Amino acid sequence: MQTRPRLVTNVPFWVLVIASLAAVIGGLVLVLRQVDAIQSLVNDPNATVVAVYVAQSWVSVGAAVLAAGAIGLASALAVATVVSTRRNPDVAIETIDWTSDEESAAEQIPAFATAPGAATTATETAAPIAVEDADIETPSTAPAPAQAAPQKNDTDPASR
Repeated sequence: MQTRPRLVTNVPFWVLVIASLAAVIGGLVLVLRQVDAIQSLVNDPNATVVAVYVAQSWVSVGAAVLAAGAIGLASALAVATVVSTRRNPDVAIETIDWTSDEESAAEQIPAFATAPGAATTATETAAPIAVEDADIETPSTAPAPAQAAPQKNDTDPASR
């Protein structure tokens, strides 16, 4: 069983690759057009200096976009390399026997509920469960049960 998605189906990876390719192509187009414009302006004797300087700034912008795309492609390549060299962990898969009518194994009583070293199941020694009788209702203003009342001590002289 595969525990993580494959890189081929990973949407953020493909968004990075496509955006990086678009940035590289866009940066190249911008740089090459402006370099052609500068070359034609330098060869033209009637060209103004302002047009040459504007084309140079566009070449700088195009180079920055081209560099960002190249960094994106390099990072996508690094991610693909890391994912392809990582080893899949072995995952144990439990199979279910649908033809068996047996219940699951008896539940074990936690170690803190029994004596040390005694491993018993819940079916062997079940603690009695205190259940309130549903037919008896006690109002909240009733006194506490007799078991909780303080008892007289015959040996104590203060209780006589």
